[in-house]
Amino acid sequence: MAEHHVSVTIQAPVEQVYTLFTHFNDFPKFMRFIKEVTYYDEQRSHWVAEVGGSAYEWDALNEDWITDKQVGWRSVEGLENSGRVKFEPVGPERTMVNVFISYTPPAGILGAVAERLGIDSRFQAALEEDMQHFARMVEEAPPRALDPMSSHYLFHAGSAVGRGAATTRQQEAMQQDPRMSEESLRQREATIAQEKEALESQERSRVEQDRQYQEQLEIARTEQEALLEEQRRRDEVESAQKKGGEASPRILDPVYDTIGGRNAAMANTAFGDMDARGERFPNYHTSPMRARAINTEERGTQMPVEKDEESSPWESQIHGRPFPTEEEERLSPEGK
Repeated sequence: MAEHHVSVTIQAPVEQVYTLFTHFNDFPKFMRFIKEVTYYDEQRSHWVAEVGGSAYEWDALNEDWITDKQVGWRSVEGLENSGRVKFEPVGPERTMVNVFISYTPPAGILGAVAERLGIDSRFQAALEEDMQHFARMVEEAPPRALDPMSSHYLFHAGSAVGRGAATTRQQEAMQQDPRMSEESLRQREATIAQEKEALESQERSRVEQDRQYQEQLEIARTEQEALLEEQRRRDEVESAQKKGGEASPRILDPVYDTIGGRNAAMANTAFGDMDARGERFPNYHTSPMRARAINTEERGTQMPVEKDEESSPWESQIHGRPFPTEEEERLSPEGK
């Protein structure tokens, strides 16, 4: 007995995947190698598959069904086979489907030899391809849709119905299906066209939003680069100024660069920098009581007479004590 296994992950919730898979009679509408699935009743069905240019038929009986978890069957006539399909959620919107099929090659020993010579690989490839068609059928159906007829992928060019490879019995069953009437098919096509237009509109809107977002990112990047360039230029200027200052230090000015402010190094600046440019008390030889007296003569302020010149008691505070002459040193008691 040959055994085959195929696993596929579908972007849809498990309850949707399980329900769509149980519509066996719709398999020829999207699968390539299943040419017919017709029902005898709710538990029995007739299958026709083509693998490697040969057609195989059998009657199957449903068994071991678990809602949203497993589907099983075994053949009761025709090609001896059995199988089960397990559905496992791997996320809120993802489902892993595992298909296990066992069958006995026809024609006894010759069939077993043929199985080993390559029919098994063809069957494996056919099973994998049809499960990919099933995954695409589910993913191209509207969200949460439970009827395969709502999928945009039905009747694609590679399907058995699309290629005209379905059996006569399958075609007759489809003609009796209300969903396959001309009116129903026109409504289906109109609905699919509207859904495609809506999807295309959403895609265009998404593309436009992405474009605007990229433009905003580009503007922000350009502004950031401009700011960085400006900062870099400022840093270069400051660095050049610092290097220039280190290479040729500025010579300190004796007037403007001294402690105390401008002209602090000049004499007689206790009362301000402009006071150092002239005598603070030009009439210090005159008695303080008469220095600002008004002169009755037209010449203005009375000037002191040289013979009346007397030493002012404030002279030493203004100009400092003068150095004594040699005569004063000789006559002073300390000099004796």
